[in-house]
Amino acid sequence: MPRARNYLAPQDPILFKLTCVSVQLHAMARTTQHVFIDGTFADLSQELADYLNIGSEVTPLLEQNKKDDVLKKLVTASIALNATPEKEFTAAYNLLVYLVIQSPSVNIFLPKICDNLSRPITSSPQNGPGLALNVLTTVFNLLAPDNEVRFNVFQAVLRLIKANGLYETLRSQLKNLDAWVQEWELDEEDQRKLFGMVADVADDAGEEEEAYEFILKALRTFDPKDKEISSEEAQTLSLRALKAALLSPTHYDFHDLTSLPAIQALSDSHPTHSELLDIFSEKDLEDYTDFRDENENFLEEQDLDNSKLHRKMRLLTMASLCASTNSKEIPYKLIAKALQIPSEDVEMWVIDVIRAGLVEGKLSQQKQMFLVHRTTYRVFGEKQWREIATRLDQWKESLKVVKEVISRERQQAEAQKEREMHEADRKLAGASGMGAGRRTGGNRDNMVEMGTD
Repeated sequence: MPRARNYLAPQDPILFKLTCVSVQLHAMARTTQHVFIDGTFADLSQELADYLNIGSEVTPLLEQNKKDDVLKKLVTASIALNATPEKEFTAAYNLLVYLVIQSPSVNIFLPKICDNLSRPITSSPQNGPGLALNVLTTVFNLLAPDNEVRFNVFQAVLRLIKANGLYETLRSQLKNLDAWVQEWELDEEDQRKLFGMVADVADDAGEEEEAYEFILKALRTFDPKDKEISSEEAQTLSLRALKAALLSPTHYDFHDLTSLPAIQALSDSHPTHSELLDIFSEKDLEDYTDFRDENENFLEEQDLDNSKLHRKMRLLTMASLCASTNSKEIPYKLIAKALQIPSEDVEMWVIDVIRAGLVEGKLSQQKQMFLVHRTTYRVFGEKQWREIATRLDQWKESLKVVKEVISRERQQAEAQKEREMHEADRKLAGASGMGAGRRTGGNRDNMVEMGTD
């Protein structure tokens, strides 16, 4: 196929180079891609058919101008392109894509092409995933932004990335996902399917935090007024999100879970899971220890690592202790008791809590105290509002006392200043009187002397 290698050429430099062998997913265009082509539909179809060894089947259809029948033959036989030499793979698939894009029935043919590209490229085991990815993203770019088939193409991209561990090629595209969902006008079920696929890809790549965020996105698609929040699918996703949050070494705020109706529905379907979530949301290490004792085999059966949960619960307990202490000075002994640790381990655990970002403060070895500067509230409800109200009242009283002290000091200062001014005036007046007396006596002496003469 000497001509097929350059059939498609993008005008816009930011779009894909269709003949490029790469394992990187370039930015998917949000506008229609323009291409140049050399040859009529009949000529190009016949050439591709000959390449696929079905030329004799296609020729009579071309003579009858049955274009969709021709494309059906080409697409059906296109799985053979997965075995074409690497240097011809991109050009051959690009030609097929170009022919299909021209058809009014494009949405019928493209899913089959996407399915083929999701399968192994036997002619190039090493570069095959990159070759297939380039073609899929070309298909994506050639479709109008609001074409619902883009959704199917993107799913094929996700399957390919997941199967070949190419998550990094997807990461930069995730910021566009919400906009694409709106353009494709996906219903809740398709949105849930899409977010679940992205979560699976991220999970396989070890990107636990991103996987968790997309599971939450999927859970938010359930209508809280519908019974589907208690469906098997909702429960499966809810349990998956709960497990991810519990075992995550960086996730300490469980409000994002407890606020979801699908998670709240676990209290009926999975009460033990719901109880465990409540403990991590607002209770302490002692509650977790009691739970573990009462549900001896539960953690093991649910593949929940007790050592990880126990450590996280200690950190959360320390955060709660700091938040509930009005004096902001916590003795080491109190910390050791709350965390169920030896006194000599207190500083190590406090440092871990600070590193986790749950509290800020300063250790005093001399006083055997931890001075709290800032803390994170695990839950913020009526109890916390009451604590804030109490502290505000305390601050109000303290400010009132300070204000009274300042007022007294100011009054005393003003009174002292006034006394000093009076004293200064008195002294000045006394000095002026003495001076006047001396001047008068001098004059009399002069007069006597003048009279004597």
